[in-house]
Amino acid sequence: MKLERVAGKDGYREFARFGPSVYEGNPHYRGTQSSVEKLLLLGPTSFHRHARVSMYLVCDAAEVVARFALIHDDRLPGHVQVSFFEARPGLTGLWDLIRPRAAREYPAVPRVVVGINGHINYGAALLLDRFDEAPVFGLPYSQAYYPDYFETLHRHQLVSFRFSMDGIHDWVDGYGDLGRMDGITLRFMDKTNIAADIAHYTRLNNDCFQGHPFWADRDESEDLELFHPFRHLLQNENLVFAEHEGRPVAFYLWYPDFNRLVTGPRDLDLRDWLKLRFRTHVDTLRFTEVGVLTAYRSRPLTLAMIRKTLPAVARARHEYAEGGYIFEDNRRSIALAKRILRRSFGCDAEPHRRYAVFEGELT
Repeated sequence: MKLERVAGKDGYREFARFGPSVYEGNPHYRGTQSSVEKLLLLGPTSFHRHARVSMYLVCDAAEVVARFALIHDDRLPGHVQVSFFEARPGLTGLWDLIRPRAAREYPAVPRVVVGINGHINYGAALLLDRFDEAPVFGLPYSQAYYPDYFETLHRHQLVSFRFSMDGIHDWVDGYGDLGRMDGITLRFMDKTNIAADIAHYTRLNNDCFQGHPFWADRDESEDLELFHPFRHLLQNENLVFAEHEGRPVAFYLWYPDFNRLVTGPRDLDLRDWLKLRFRTHVDTLRFTEVGVLTAYRSRPLTLAMIRKTLPAVARARHEYAEGGYIFEDNRRSIALAKRILRRSFGCDAEPHRRYAVFEGELT
């Protein structure tokens, strides 16, 4: 096997074609992350102001058998990312090809991480189970044999939880006066002023997730570009802010599982906005992110923001929710998720899906 570096629109087209080919005939694969892939790999975008990206194909004779991108972000300086990895099964010595190339391309960078696609908000991790289910929008789907290619690296495990919205409604209804809300108001995003609200969202992300595994600070222009392909599908109620004296101090992001609108390798488009608006019932929502500034974590802001969304959830008839991936080392977020689910359902919840990110020495 040998590596072939590709670049430009023609190179990206070949890189992009290979990914879906690995899943040919797989009814669970969804191609709804292709717009994010193109955003990061082809560019130029705001991300490229502080990050370098190179694309590679792995060839066996004339056949492409794997692909990956190497990404180095100045804001995550200690790691080279092996991103957008896809491969055929049964390849011998694949990591022995990738690692030396990453080390040569970035000789001053000490570590490598496999499974983060530019930033954890763009996409992260390889799937470890539930290969017989379509992923919820924004969560990864990959082949069962992928982790074997990186077995010599340290495995960071992540989990997501799935739950019935009935229990969440009961939990929220069980609280009357929330208390400790003096000076706090709640509001939905205003899409007519989306640039300002994305700026609030970006600032809160950067302030709330310092110290999170593999976190890198964002620019509001990057988040605007990330939201842009899905702007017609998002409604104001999908992003909630808690404000103290007019200043956002917490947010909650959620949205319908847009993967229920498509099958196969097709990305989302205007047809799906029409489906969602007029006829298609999406039974699952993605409980994506909650961020609360440290000084406000003693207040019930998470509960208050969830409560504000419940009328919209009921109108859409969302019956289930699945949370975003959480690193098992992130004890605070795991504890919050389990506490909410314990109060809602009266028992300890088990993760619904498991994922992994792989890390190792490069130099």
